[in-house]
Order: sequence, then C-alpha cells, then structure tokens
Amino acid sequence: MQKIKISIIGLGYVGLPLAVAFSKKYKVIGYDISKSRINDLLNLRDKNSDISLKNINKDKLSFTYNINDIKKSDFFIITLPTPVDQKNKPDLKMLISACKEIRKFIKKGSIVIFESTVYPGLIEEKLLPIICKNNRLKYNKDFYIGYSPERINPGDTQKKLENIVKITSGSSNYAKKKITKLYSSIIKAGIHEADSIKIAESAKVIENIQRDVNIALINNFYEIFTKLEIDFNKVMKAASTKWNFLNFKPGLVGGHCVGVDPYYLIDMCNSKKINSDVIQISRKFNENFINYLKKLLLSKFKNKYKDKKVLFLGATFKENCSDIRNSGSIKLYKTIKKDLKKVDLFDPNVTDNKLIISDIKKIKKNYYDLIALIVPHQIFKNLGKNKIKILGKKNCIFFDLKSFLFP
Repeated sequence: MQKIKISIIGLGYVGLPLAVAFSKKYKVIGYDISKSRINDLLNLRDKNSDISLKNINKDKLSFTYNINDIKKSDFFIITLPTPVDQKNKPDLKMLISACKEIRKFIKKGSIVIFESTVYPGLIEEKLLPIICKNNRLKYNKDFYIGYSPERINPGDTQKKLENIVKITSGSSNYAKKKITKLYSSIIKAGIHEADSIKIAESAKVIENIQRDVNIALINNFYEIFTKLEIDFNKVMKAASTKWNFLNFKPGLVGGHCVGVDPYYLIDMCNSKKINSDVIQISRKFNENFINYLKKLLLSKFKNKYKDKKVLFLGATFKENCSDIRNSGSIKLYKTIKKDLKKVDLFDPNVTDNKLIISDIKKIKKNYYDLIALIVPHQIFKNLGKNKIKILGKKNCIFFDLKSFLFP
C-alpha cells in the first residue's frame, strides 16, 4: 500500500466509483459541496444506485464537505459536471470554483487531474491560469496538471470503471508517467497515453458527438420511413445484413454527455470561426425529435386527443439506469402534457422524484388510451407484455419507439 493521498472533488456518477476504486490502493478523501450527498455517503447510501458502499475501507476512504480536509493531498482529481446554460453555452462555474479552491492547497509535487468533459485547449488556456494565479510554485517544475477523461457508463453492469480503457495525458512527460502509473493501479483494461492534454480533450469530446450524429441520422431515417408508411424495423433488419452497417437505434438523446458535449465543441468552433455544420445540424435534429414524436403520438388519435390518457414508460436519459439528467423522455412528457387531459410517467428505476411513478401498483388498470415505451429498461421486459397491456383500455394503442416489447 503506497503512501499517496488522493482527493476526489465531486462525488457523482464519476467521482464516487473513482474514489472507491482508488481507496483499495491509497488513502482517499472524497469531497463534495453537497452536505446531503456527503451525509448519505457517510451512511453508506448512494442515491445513484450505481455502486455498493458496503465493503469500503473506512480507514482508507473518507467523505467530507469541508474543503480544508483535502489540503494534504498529492493528487487532486476533479470530476465535476460540465453542463451548458440556457443558451447551450459551456457552463464552467463549477470547474472554475474548484480551481480557485485547489490552488490554495497545491504544494511541491502536486498533480491536478481533470476528468470532466471539455473542449480542446480549455484546461491549459482557461483553467491553468486560475490555478497559477498568486501561486509561488512554478508550473511544470513544482506542480503539474493532467487530463484523464471519464468514461463512466451509468447502468452498465459489464463496462465498469476498471473494465474500460483509460486515456491519460499530462503537462509534461513526467506528469503523464505519474498519472499513467496511478490509473494503471486500478484499471484492468489498459491505459492509452495521449501525446498531449489537447489530444485527450479532443478524443473525449468527439466520442459522444459521434454517437449524437449517428443517432440523428437514424432518427431521420425513422421519420422518413414512418411518413412513407414503410416498416422501419424491417428496413433496419434488412440493412443490418451488410457486415459494416452500423445498427444504431432511434431515440431521445439526453444525459450528461451525448446531449451536452457537442455544444462544447460547437462553442469553441464558433469562437475560432471553424465549420461545425454537421455537428450543429445533428444536435438540432435530435433536439427537435421530441416535437416529431409528440406529433406522431397525437396523430394516433386522429386529432381527437384532448380527453385521452397516456402513459409513458421510462423517464431516464437511457435504459437500465436511474439518471434523469437532461432526459428526453421527461422533456417529451412535459411537452405533450400541455395538450392532453392525463399523462403519467412510469419508471421503476427512479424512486425519489414526485413527477415519476415508480410503483406499478399505483397505476390504474384498464385506464390509458395510449401506452408508449420510450426508454426500454430491462425491467419492462421482465414485467412482460401482459402486465403492461392490462394498464390500457380494451382498444389501447401501444407505441414502442425501439420495438423492444410490444408487437
């Protein structure tokens, strides 16, 4: 066991699994500004239900909302969210605040590692100057920075932190080697050393933009073939017989990554007058897909929908998780609710939200005119068609966005 002390700043979907993993090897301080979050963790409760805290070593892992507790750390790892504001511009408030706090505790030999999604150049051009301000220590001589982008996939029981290849980068070759050695101690899948922080930043931001663009294309196909009254699923099944066809599924894009990351690169491109039309068009199409689905669902009632009752299945941003951040399903629910008498949102994976029904026993039977499967959780498949269909009226319309459950 090495005498390295690590501080994890931010204990959400990224920070908590990282803190637990590192605590098996090192002394770890998990810091979060939220007192309620820290109190939950101290009582071994994780509202995200993504990691078990039962077997943690309390001598090696501690949780705190007191920033002063991180001051003796050797590594400061920042795992804070990088959202966008109402105008879809990068919101860096949390990162900037963290940098201001951390600079007070940096000592000779300290390494600051960022895991948050950013655009190329942001760390060195915007965050580093904040850390260096009024700091007597010399950058790349006394202290260093690095970037190792997170690849956490909420709800995935197979691809856990240790089973996903980790990208590492550093402000110097020395820093990169130290960072690689640190992560190598917990990552089984292997490490990819990027030549620079900018390359690592670029790789991270395009990972999710690629998905956004591909989903936009499939959503466009879905809209085209639905309007042509051609069976979309049979089209996809036939096309998938070609060995190199990418079998993406249509759907609403949300979450903390795919629906957000594109705006970071778009903003950077706009500032430097670089063309990003494909990314922008794809992002706009996926945002507008909510309105298309609303029209499609209402059309099922042949324009007589005012008194109809609808049940949406799935409220999270993706299947088999409890994360509702930027959920497209919730956006669709709120949009269509304005036009209908009764709309309910059912998701057994979300148990602490007043908007969402989590217990099927609280749903009336033979009540709905339309039941729409929007997020294909495995739990819905486990319930089976019969248990779900009994919630609808005799002539209930069943709609499945991804042809997962209903005929």
